[in-house]
Amino acid sequence: MSTDQVSERHAGLRRAAPLLAAKAVSVTGDGALIVAVPLLAASLTNDPFTLSVVSATVLLPWLLFGLPAGALADRWSRRRTMIVADVARAAILFALVVLLLTGHATIGTLVVAVLAIGIGTCLFDAAAQGAIPALVGRDKSVLTHVNGRFAAYDTIGRSFAGPALGSVGFALGRSLPFAADAITFLASAFFVRKLPELHVQRPRTSIAADIREGLHFVTGHRDVRLLIVAACINNSAFVCAFATFVLYATDVLAVPAAWYGILIAASAAGALAAEWWVEPLTRRLTHWHALALSCAGQAAAWAGIALAGNVWITAAMLALFGAASGIGAVALMSARQEATPDELMGRVTSVFRIAGTGVTALAALAGGVLASAYGLTAPMYAAAAALALLAVLLRLRR
Repeated sequence: MSTDQVSERHAGLRRAAPLLAAKAVSVTGDGALIVAVPLLAASLTNDPFTLSVVSATVLLPWLLFGLPAGALADRWSRRRTMIVADVARAAILFALVVLLLTGHATIGTLVVAVLAIGIGTCLFDAAAQGAIPALVGRDKSVLTHVNGRFAAYDTIGRSFAGPALGSVGFALGRSLPFAADAITFLASAFFVRKLPELHVQRPRTSIAADIREGLHFVTGHRDVRLLIVAACINNSAFVCAFATFVLYATDVLAVPAAWYGILIAASAAGALAAEWWVEPLTRRLTHWHALALSCAGQAAAWAGIALAGNVWITAAMLALFGAASGIGAVALMSARQEATPDELMGRVTSVFRIAGTGVTALAALAGGVLASAYGLTAPMYAAAAALALLAVLLRLRR
């Protein structure tokens, strides 16, 4: 890497530093919430259907509000959108804390709070994704490096620090994880305030027209269309293979329940390592080749787990899977940002998130059907085959 490239990378990191700091603190709160919400729901009711409603509510915001959120993020100031989303989410969580402390919290109030926080997350994420290329430009090295840091902080907060904070905090007091998450959102807003004002085109058309414009761009742009298909296949393969993985781990590998989380953490550790070093790892590769390498690595990991039937090999393969998926996530994000104009970034991000969320339910169902009909390894072989085919197609694309 030349001296100019190194200087530009450092300059890009400096410009994006407040956004990365905001991501690091807020996603830790999100990780705590992932653990605390089902724990709180279980403390409020033992009805399985009601608990499933709470779980489903986590997915609803992107499906119901994703497209308008992307359109609004492209219409408003990205900096102001992120600040308002953070402050609003903090206020909702503090209100929930008050209800918990006064004994007035119910499943209904929890569902409303989770839904409202999810809507705020839609707005924040759409604006944040649009802010990255606006801050650092579209140079491949710089964009990959910053996106790698962005993804690494997400992994740290969502998979390591956040869940630990949520479980320990809930054990000490039901309201503590929610109060902590509220504080992280306020800290995030503080860091976002340090960003420059990111001007975006403010269309005079209706929100519906903005949404149609975003959908037209996604369906009409060959590279973006291929990226969204790749993202959907990738997500589907993972969910299909993972839907019944807990049964494979406990019944076939004889992993004790207490150790299951540690086994899964191998994947997060692999993802973190790859995301942190993704720029030097993929420096000589195009985004398309990096995506193909990612799919091939994931396919090898699922096939290795299914063939070996050994807990230690499974842990190693999960680390490989995490590393490969981490590289793929950064490559996909960078390729999408390079291909999308600034004024459409929020809408395109939302379409990707909606598509990725929408396929998960069907893929999980497919995994259950395959496991029931052909055994617990069948979903893994199916995922490996789909990913291997996708790797070949992506490698031939560029």
